[in-house]
Amino acid sequence: MTPIYLDHNATTPMLPEAWEAMRPFATEVYGNPSSAHSFGRHARQALEDARDRVATLLGALPEEVVFTSGATEANNLALFGLASSGDILAAPIEHPCVIEPLKQLAVRGCEVDWLPVTPQGLVEQRAALERLCEDTRLVSLMLANHETGAIQPVRHVAKTLPKQILVHTDAAQAIGKLPVHFHNLGVTALTASAHKFGGPKGVGLLLLKKGTTLRPLTFGGHQQRGHRPGTESAPLAVGLAVALSHAVRNLDANTAHVLEVRGRFLALLLTLVGDDRLVVNTPPDSLPNTLNISFLGCRSEVLLMSLDLAGVACSTGSACSSGSLLPSPVLQAMGVPEAVLESAMRFSFSPIQTLDEASEAAARVANCVLALATN
Repeated sequence: MTPIYLDHNATTPMLPEAWEAMRPFATEVYGNPSSAHSFGRHARQALEDARDRVATLLGALPEEVVFTSGATEANNLALFGLASSGDILAAPIEHPCVIEPLKQLAVRGCEVDWLPVTPQGLVEQRAALERLCEDTRLVSLMLANHETGAIQPVRHVAKTLPKQILVHTDAAQAIGKLPVHFHNLGVTALTASAHKFGGPKGVGLLLLKKGTTLRPLTFGGHQQRGHRPGTESAPLAVGLAVALSHAVRNLDANTAHVLEVRGRFLALLLTLVGDDRLVVNTPPDSLPNTLNISFLGCRSEVLLMSLDLAGVACSTGSACSSGSLLPSPVLQAMGVPEAVLESAMRFSFSPIQTLDEASEAAARVANCVLALATN
């Protein structure tokens, strides 16, 4: 039985083009980018070329690009670096690597006001504006949700806020799946991880609006304007830039394909399982590759194990919280019924998947659901 991977929101396979571009800078051009000799200069050139490429692809300036170890570090750097005091507006549907830093900021004295969420998993622009107060320092709102795929109105919120209020957006799930232009979004800080769009694990980015004061989390070097000191990895930066370029270049074709794959998967599931047992938690306007479904009468953790045995890899939520047996905070914030909450699964698709794979996956999922429903 050939395994089928439907967990691309957790991580993606690295593109061969990214690996080939990275390899020379790990084995041949291995100098420290901060060194003054020729080995260092060649590595520095590759690093800065990658920075320029990323900036162009995401509508930013090269000096606004900070390479990190991933979105978790980038989010921590942005949140702790921008908001050491004052009030913060955020939503309970954020990824754990945003929620947990916000909780720590609350312990340190910041007031975190959690925004209401609609049944479709959206934060409304009106709700954000109504919660503003004199002490509001920062608004944190993800670009697209990791569990449901709901696309948040970040640009509309950012454009209507007073200029003194900073805006942070976690774009880890959006980049490579949606058009993203940093300056057009109007945000102060944007974060992402390379392994979400075909790049290597261990590298991500923070886009920081030029002229913004950011308190660093670490100290000990001059690198990256002091925002994130330490030896930069030229290979990882190169891999990120190549994967990002591939994703942006093929965005329209990829979007059309994954929509077709997702549509085939859902249509067959509805036929095999029946719409009386199936609830779609993903709203119509969502990431094209993401589908969150509840299978009424099946506990998600039991179904997850059954699907793994059937050769289908999926998830019950974000990989960073998959070890928890607690219900999804995203679906809880949406106010779904208990039966929907305890039976939710996330399937996330890739442009490299075929329609035949979608059909086979749906058949395996249906078999597992029907088997569990009869026990």
